[in-house]
Amino acid sequence: MEEIIQKPSFTHREIAVTCFNKVWDLLVLENRTEKESEEMVHLCHSSFWHWTMVQEHTPTNLSIGYWQLSRVYAVTGKGETALHYAEKCIEISTNAELKPFYIAYAHEAAARAYKGLGEAVKCQESLETAFHFTSQVVDDESKGWLTKDLENIQS
Repeated sequence: MEEIIQKPSFTHREIAVTCFNKVWDLLVLENRTEKESEEMVHLCHSSFWHWTMVQEHTPTNLSIGYWQLSRVYAVTGKGETALHYAEKCIEISTNAELKPFYIAYAHEAAARAYKGLGEAVKCQESLETAFHFTSQVVDDESKGWLTKDLENIQS
């Protein structure tokens, strides 16, 4: 009797989430290798693309994806690309009128990109905007994450 071997199949959502989480695993490493940095970039783009293939994806999903792309490029020293994705994050977050948490993080991404580019004035402007939206965040834990990330950029 012939046995049918089924290959596992994954949904776009599952792949997006898996890639997103793996990016986080790599982002928190203090000493990433060049190979790990490259893998992180590829995983982040994969996560974003798979989210766009999820039929019911939302502007929030895209905002988070653009934010993560910006962060990945910022930590790998690609300031121009980090800024590009930060601007996309700001655009979608603002146009979709997302909660202040997401708009604050969009501006956090811009501040981080500007810092990497050595543009202190624009970095400060983005930080001020991010702090403005952070003050509107109701959840204390979320506000704490934002504040910590913003203070990290200031130091």
